[in-house]
Amino acid sequence: MSKELNADFWNHRWTTGQTGWDIGYASPALTQYMEQYKNKNAAILIPGCGNAHEAAFLVANGFTNITLLDISSTAVLILEEKFKDYPQIKIICEDFFQHRGAYDLIIEQTFFCAQILEKREAYVQKAASLLKPQGKLMGVLFATEFESEGPPFGGSREVYTYLFDPLFLIKIMEPCYNSIPPRMGNELFILLQKK
Repeated sequence: MSKELNADFWNHRWTTGQTGWDIGYASPALTQYMEQYKNKNAAILIPGCGNAHEAAFLVANGFTNITLLDISSTAVLILEEKFKDYPQIKIICEDFFQHRGAYDLIIEQTFFCAQILEKREAYVQKAASLLKPQGKLMGVLFATEFESEGPPFGGSREVYTYLFDPLFLIKIMEPCYNSIPPRMGNELFILLQKK
């Protein structure tokens, strides 16, 4: 991959309206899981959060400790305005790989697929390091390979199992039955617990 997917890259995508990953609302797969999540005070991280539609859903459902993380200062300015009246939400402009914290849950929605293949193992290690003991990583991953140069970058259950298994107990990694229509049949729902 010739281009570097740094803050400049993502700021350019935001300022030019190239935000095809944004479906305009919280993913049904994620909201359905979170509707069953009992601990409303859980420390939740949403890395590479974009417009953070999931955060709005979480606040509306009583969650009180949400951290939004994005490398794009353009995205963060939008988030700061959008969530200015929400003390339950902390917004940080930072590279995920530099972030420090301790979370009960990391919500994965189109961030892993934005990582070049060479950074995916580092993603897994970083996610595990950010989770408290028994912490969980929940979300959706693409279950297909893409012909065009990414992002997004695809993958398969076999590759994901190989990557995550050393540090996570794979509780669920199955075809996502409630994907949005354009992604139906091309996503895996994951629920992974830190070992």
